[in-house]
Amino acid sequence: MCRLWDDKPYHSLDWEVQRTFGKKLYRLSVDGGMNCPNRDGTVGTGGCMFCSAGGSGDFAEDRRFSVSEQLSLAKNRISRKLPKTKPYGFIAYFQAFTNTYAPVEYLEKIFTEAIDTDGIEALSIATRPDCLPPEVLELLERLNQKKPVWIELGLQTADDRTADFFGRGYHTSCFTEARAALRHRNIPVIAHVILGLPGEGQEEVLNTIRYLNEQKIDGVKLQLLHILKGTRLAKLYEADGVHALTFPEYEDLLFSALAALRPETVVHRITGDGPKRLLIAPLWSTDKKRVLNTLLHDMKEQGIYQGQWFLSGKG
Repeated sequence: MCRLWDDKPYHSLDWEVQRTFGKKLYRLSVDGGMNCPNRDGTVGTGGCMFCSAGGSGDFAEDRRFSVSEQLSLAKNRISRKLPKTKPYGFIAYFQAFTNTYAPVEYLEKIFTEAIDTDGIEALSIATRPDCLPPEVLELLERLNQKKPVWIELGLQTADDRTADFFGRGYHTSCFTEARAALRHRNIPVIAHVILGLPGEGQEEVLNTIRYLNEQKIDGVKLQLLHILKGTRLAKLYEADGVHALTFPEYEDLLFSALAALRPETVVHRITGDGPKRLLIAPLWSTDKKRVLNTLLHDMKEQGIYQGQWFLSGKG
């Protein structure tokens, strides 16, 4: 029998937010003006082979504006979605590039500006596990005492061979250490995982999920590999050196990952957006609403639910 969290067969962020905050929260993407050590030569240059020039922040507001101005612009952008009668709030989401890669004084300024903005209920910060020095961890701990702070770490895979191939620039042991340091400070960690990385199939994906289960990760974002213009991955794809997943292939990997994932882990995403102006493949992913509806329908039809393999010992 399919287990449901609200109307979904997985532990969705919407369900968890409603349970925790008592209302729906909308994510507002802002740009903190960061760079990345995997781009500026500290760790590497050019970033990961799949990363766009926008540093995964292609949907964020303009970094030329202040944080509070960006939050206001983002609110206006989604105003038509906001409920008229039900309570709601916002998550300030620092998404582009590596959002702890700056002097701690600057980070304190922009993060405090965000959480002090009216309507902001939580702060979500995307970064790398090798960019969490002690002074930044102390800042995050202080901020987390004012409002919830979530740290999103771009793992993508637990396989260091795959990570070396796409140029991640750190070993999985670094993620393990960062997870432990953040857990010690009661700061939730959300891991980014990409399905369809070159050379990875179901077994590699399941190994990554097993690793996250061992870490008792708080949340996960699962998404397919997008091939974007201007990336090193695009050149490889054009030379027939990498495969873009078909929808059935993605569905198989996603369902396996969810079935093997601990039921307690909050699923923040089961697919992803590639900017249409940059997306080369897979083009089926552009119709996100249809993709999500089909995934949910097929999960329920096939009796797939989060944790079923984990609970049975198969995962």
